Amino acid sequence: MGNKPTGPRAGNEAEPSHWLPSPVPVSLLPSDGGTASVSYSEPPAEALLTAYRKMVVGRRFDEQATALARQGRLAVHPSSLGQEACQVGAALALRATDWLFPTYRDCVALVSRGIDPVEALTLLRGDAHCGYDPVRHRTAPQCTPLATHAVHATGLAHGERLKGADTVALALVGDGATSEGDFHEALNLAGVLKAPVVFLVQNNGYAISVPLAEQCAAPSLAYKGVGYGIRSEQVDGNDAAALLAVLTTAVEDARAGGGPWLVEAHTYRMAPHTSADDPSRYRTTAEADGWRERDPIARLESALRARGLLTDEGVKSAAAGAEGYATDVRERLGEEPELEPAALFDHVLSLPTPHMADQQALLRAELEKC
Repeated sequence: MGNKPTGPRAGNEAEPSHWLPSPVPVSLLPSDGGTASVSYSEPPAEALLTAYRKMVVGRRFDEQATALARQGRLAVHPSSLGQEACQVGAALALRATDWLFPTYRDCVALVSRGIDPVEALTLLRGDAHCGYDPVRHRTAPQCTPLATHAVHATGLAHGERLKGADTVALALVGDGATSEGDFHEALNLAGVLKAPVVFLVQNNGYAISVPLAEQCAAPSLAYKGVGYGIRSEQVDGNDAAALLAVLTTAVEDARAGGGPWLVEAHTYRMAPHTSADDPSRYRTTAEADGWRERDPIARLESALRARGLLTDEGVKSAAAGAEGYATDVRERLGEEPELEPAALFDHVLSLPTPHMADQQALLRAELEKC
């Protein structure tokens, strides 16, 4: 199905077919637990078990965050229910020294990378623009404007290479973001520079309420990379094994000098766009039910059971761990945060302007009156 990378490429000397994605999404785990494609090597058993555990934790975390939003403890929550394989696959494909560029919907990717879940939810709580240390975690702040971080990912990847590092950047984007100018600028720059960056498009079918067919006429979003000289691929976004295989291949090829990749993951957002959305206004129950039958966690669990890699005890253990994780998040987010008003001025500018200094002085004066 897929065209395997042939090593680092120079200029645009590769055959045209090299850039093309597989004609159908790469899949390794069909619903019956068998093997559907041999285009990419299947990940080791331990990697699949790790992905399963992280997906179970990620879903329970996402459910808890949705409940917290309904309770008013979060300002809003954009659920990633149904997209766990994409987010966990992205996190596991990277080394600790690589950089992840997430969007507002990618909290599961953040916690899968080891970021504290409360810090990951700080943006959605409205307490700060970013609750974690981006440098420490090699994870950029979550991006709300569509596709602007794709340019940043390209620039960082190129800059790291200029410094002699073998760092790869991976940018998560939605299908709606592929219609933005920043996305195309990022791909064009990445293609020209041969930057070690991977763009993962989580095509969940809708840009809020706009279906894909009404925003793009391409046969697949993966084909958008071809025009920029970028190796492209499309993968079943509900198949954790296929995602791990494709993304690991893309990341390591980019690291080796093969240039950027664009990977489109075909998946589905089973929950509303955010906790303030009503998806029944623009999609049918039958459509959503059809995708629930392709649940990425159930699919991986079935495959692992069929191969004797997962037992009832293993399933119970993963569920118990996820429940404990959610309890910790719930309890800590139930506490009132200790906020410092003067922190408003932190991290705005490296050298504050005189105007900012005057504002700080006014704020301090007001606080002293309290």
